[in-house]
Amino acid sequence: QVQLIESGGGLVQAGGFLRLSCAASGRTFNRNTMAWFRQAPGKEREVVAAIDWSSIRTYYADSVKGRFTISRDNAKNTVYLQMSDLKPEDTAVYYCAASPLILSTPPALSRYNVWGQGTQVTVSS
Repeated sequence: QVQLIESGGGLVQAGGFLRLSCAASGRTFNRNTMAWFRQAPGKEREVVAAIDWSSIRTYYADSVKGRFTISRDNAKNTVYLQMSDLKPEDTAVYYCAASPLILSTPPALSRYNVWGQGTQVTVSS
């Protein structure tokens, strides 16, 4: 079973950047589809980006295309979310998630069975 720990969140001004990291433990990380979700207060959890085990296929929500980049380093058991040109509407708790299934588009929350504890991202205007 994969376990996930996120880091890298914080407070940033609009237009700034952050890089989130998700460190995974467990021997099956390399075979997992990985994704970042976020949840703002009073809103449902939504997918931000996802990446398949080989890094060949990725998915981005329309709201972050061109600003966010998901990547993974299977040798380090880590997945990243590089966020640039941040906007106040990006403020949310960001969660890393793992799925044993192939990447679906759009990624369905129900396909992800392992979740991190979340990291807060706050973008001030």
